[in-house]
Amino acid sequence: MNYYEVFFTTITTEDYQQDLLINALGDIGFDTFEETELGFKAYIPETDFNEEQLLETLTPYRDLFTFSYEATLIPQKNWNEVWESNFEPITIGNRVFVRATFHESRPEFAYEIVIDPKMAFGTGHHQTTAMVLQLMLENEFAGKKVLDMGCGTGILAIMAARLGADDIMAIDYDPVCYDSTVENAQLNHVSNITAGCGSKEAIPDEQYDIILANINRNILIDQMSRYAEVLKPEGEIYFSGFYETPDLDIITDEARKYGLKYITHKKDSEWVAAKFIK
Repeated sequence: MNYYEVFFTTITTEDYQQDLLINALGDIGFDTFEETELGFKAYIPETDFNEEQLLETLTPYRDLFTFSYEATLIPQKNWNEVWESNFEPITIGNRVFVRATFHESRPEFAYEIVIDPKMAFGTGHHQTTAMVLQLMLENEFAGKKVLDMGCGTGILAIMAARLGADDIMAIDYDPVCYDSTVENAQLNHVSNITAGCGSKEAIPDEQYDIILANINRNILIDQMSRYAEVLKPEGEIYFSGFYETPDLDIITDEARKYGLKYITHKKDSEWVAAKFIK
């Protein structure tokens, strides 16, 4: 799959102005964002890119702050090279070390995860992934049955396995993510992850102790009822991929309709990861 990279140069007086624009881009299919010194880069599958829709989305923000953009089509091979050239190891809570195959191992960490990202989202670098990993470290996964929705590279599913989860289902609509999850599970010698390709219709009719859903606000709302159906009573669900304002209140209100109770959340910049219990 080819992607469009849209490079935004921004001049803002407040950080939230750029965040509002990023949130709006997420609503029209942009699924990965990378901050730069001059603004940010936004990525969208070639099949989902519609410049007329992009221009319409940008219009309300032109009076809010100054920005310009340049769109470039990135073939799959080049995308992989971009990821590899920019992928640096990261640590989470001094307990997790996330690296690529071309980095040296760090055995002093309690948990090590090896990720070859390819075109899949979820290396741990983005605040949403990092915060879900932090929440996972603070909670009990041993012996649990876990569903990872929007699994990307499979990093959260692999972390669940590292924390002792018994059985893990990882689902993403993108075939590249499906392949990446399978390959990364093998890289990490994890055998209890089953990968699926699809959306909410791909969720098996089973009951899960924990659901991980790091996607975006609109998809989370659309899939919320299905999550509630397959989550066990007293089961935990971790949502991320959205902003504190106004998204957290919107997610909380929607979750309440299905018996999902807000417990706590983490915040990094304006991004949020939140824990709910059924």
